[in-house]
Amino acid sequence: MLTRRTTLSKFLIEQLKSSPDGAALAALLVDVAAAIKAISAVAAKGALDGNTGSLETHNVQGEIQKPLDVLTNEIILRHCDWGGLVAGMASEEMEKPFEIPAEYARGRYLLLFDPLDGSANIDLNVAVGTIFSVLVHGRDEPPADADYLQPGNKQVAAGYAIYGPSTILVLTVGQGTHGFTLDKEIGNFILTHPNLRVPEETDQFAINTSNERFWEPPMLRYVAECKAGKTGPRGRDFNMRWIASMVADVHRILIRGGVFSYPRDNKAPNKGGRLRLMYEANPMAMLIEQAGGLASTGRHRILDKQPEQLHQRVPVILGSKCEVERIEQYHREFDSGEDQPFVSPLFNERSLFRPEARA
Repeated sequence: MLTRRTTLSKFLIEQLKSSPDGAALAALLVDVAAAIKAISAVAAKGALDGNTGSLETHNVQGEIQKPLDVLTNEIILRHCDWGGLVAGMASEEMEKPFEIPAEYARGRYLLLFDPLDGSANIDLNVAVGTIFSVLVHGRDEPPADADYLQPGNKQVAAGYAIYGPSTILVLTVGQGTHGFTLDKEIGNFILTHPNLRVPEETDQFAINTSNERFWEPPMLRYVAECKAGKTGPRGRDFNMRWIASMVADVHRILIRGGVFSYPRDNKAPNKGGRLRLMYEANPMAMLIEQAGGLASTGRHRILDKQPEQLHQRVPVILGSKCEVERIEQYHREFDSGEDQPFVSPLFNERSLFRPEARA
C-alpha cells in the first residue's frame, strides 16, 4: 500500500516489479532524479552563481544559449553516463547524440532530454523545467542516430521537473501519471500527486496569441470561439493563460485542466512546427495521455508520429480530451473543405468600404 510518505524509489519498485528489466529502468530514473535535484539547486541560486544573461554560443537549433542551458545539459550527462544503464543520450542542446565513454558499461536504454525548458525565463525568476524521455535500445552495438528515431508510443518512461516555489517531478512508466515533490530537508522525492487526471472539459486555453496572424484557419476558428465567450458559439467564457515555458503550462493543465497549443503556422513553414518531437512533444504527450488527456498535431496523434530527424519539430496541441477533439475536428473540416476559412473581424473590410455599402 502506497502511503503519503512514499519515496520515488519505493514507488518505482512497486510500479516496475513485474517488468522483466524493471530494476534497471528504476535505477535509471533514480539517476535522472538525482540530476534534477542538482539542477534544482543551481537554478535556485540564479544570479548568485552568475547563471543569468546569455552566452555567445548557439545550440543546434540556432537559439542563443543561456549559461544554465550548458550547465544543466552537463549535469544530466554526468549523472547518467557511468552507471551502465544507458546505451546513449540525446539532448536538445547537442547536435549529435552523446556516446557513452569506452571505460563505462553500456545499458539498454536511450535517454533523450531538454535540460532546461523555458530557459529564457531564468532572468525573470519564472518557473522553468527539465523534460525527459526513455526508449529501449534493442541491439548490442552502440546506438546510431537512427536508433533514436522511435515513435513516442515506444517510450517506456517519460517525465518532467518543474523548478518553482517547490521542485516537482512528474513521471509515468506507462501506469498513470504521478507527481513527486522534492523534500529538500531529507533529499528525497515524495509522492504527493498520485494518479493525476486531466479534466475532460475545461474553460482554459494556453497559446501565444502574438502569432495569431500566422495560424491556420482551424486554429483561428477555435481561439475566436473561445474569446467570444458567452456571446459566441461556445456559450461560455474561457480564460487564456500563457507562461512561455512548456513545462509550466503543461503542469497547470495536469493540475487544473486546459488545452495547450503551439500549432502549425506559416511564420516558419519549413520547420513544420515550433516544439521538438523527441525532447518535448513525445514525453509530454505520454504524460498527458496517461492522465486521461489527448495529444495531437491537430491532424494526427503525436505518439504515433514516426520521427524523421533527431531535432524534428511538430505542432503540439494537448490537454483536456473534449477540447483537443474539437480542434482536431476543425482541422478535418478545414482539410475536407467543409469549413470556410475564418476571417478575423479586426482585419475585415469596414462597412463603409464594402461594395454593398458603397452602392
